[in-house]
Amino acid sequence: MIHTRYSAIPGALLLLLLTLATPCGFGAEPTPRDLLADGRLQVKAWLTPADTIVPGQKLTLNLEIATERWFSGGTRISLPEVAGLVILQTEQFASNASERRQEQNWVLQRWTLDVYPQRAGTFTIPPVSARIKVNTADAGDIEGSIESPAVEFTATLPPALADIPQWVASPHFSVSQSFDRSLENLAVGDAFEREIVFEASDVMAMMLPGFSAAEWPGLATYPAPPELDNNSNRGQTLASRRQRISYVVQAEGQYQLEAADFYWWDTSRGELKVLSLPATVITVGAGGQGANTGGDGLPVTRRQMLLVAGGLVPLAAVLWLIWLYLPRISSGRLGRGLAALRRQLDAMRKPALPERLNPGSSAGE
Repeated sequence: MIHTRYSAIPGALLLLLLTLATPCGFGAEPTPRDLLADGRLQVKAWLTPADTIVPGQKLTLNLEIATERWFSGGTRISLPEVAGLVILQTEQFASNASERRQEQNWVLQRWTLDVYPQRAGTFTIPPVSARIKVNTADAGDIEGSIESPAVEFTATLPPALADIPQWVASPHFSVSQSFDRSLENLAVGDAFEREIVFEASDVMAMMLPGFSAAEWPGLATYPAPPELDNNSNRGQTLASRRQRISYVVQAEGQYQLEAADFYWWDTSRGELKVLSLPATVITVGAGGQGANTGGDGLPVTRRQMLLVAGGLVPLAAVLWLIWLYLPRISSGRLGRGLAALRRQLDAMRKPALPERLNPGSSAGE
């Protein structure tokens, strides 16, 4: 028993020595939060732009994580959820930089998140969680989560937008339309396609307005699902929405593809603008521009009439020359042939009936 009691003492001493040899004590390995408290790790958050914001306008939430050593692993960002806000991570990677702080080189990661307020009001974006892995001089690589400071901003509704149901808040916005064929001289059974394209910067495609085509009796309408596209390059976002509508003419008549207005809040100037698509009038069948109807009911266009007239003029000129120079040709086979042709033409010029009925009498006088 005495031998067993004394043999346990060296084990306890060994455990104590191992504990004292550990830099932070047994079970007290530093965490990223400890590095924040010691000033060896820093995290900041701020919004741009910081001035007046309208609903629908893009803000950028900037996150900066800085360490006095280096990042030894990837960083993962967790997005918070806030009622009335759309928060998106369009850039999957951070931008890296380094700078000199108090005679020491620091390594920085900068992340950006896109924020879109959906209504007017004051919003608070809670701390954003980031899981990082950094190197330390005393404990090697450590991994854990840190949080950025909360930020607050206010979105206001200008008086110009008070009575407008939908608008696009962007520094650039455009809308255009095109047709895949000419809309002149359409006939029953013809088909054509109309394409309307919306493009804007600093918005997402899902935020662009839609377009609904009106239904017309006699003009069948077949809208296709819209095509949405988002492109992001170094913080610049460009979105587009393409709406294609197919039409099939089912009856003659006049149709008007309606005009449409779209509201744009120009964030670069802070003013409201209106973009419009003009109305397009289509006439099918009788009454079409530049078209007549022949006796057989087939449409005869002005161009066709000009082509026929252009063909008759040279023919008349040839016949006139033959008539003029025929008496000067008196011999030869060609002359005899032309003389016979002239006699046939003279016969055709004579009336089918005599000038007087029953010659020698007073009838017909």
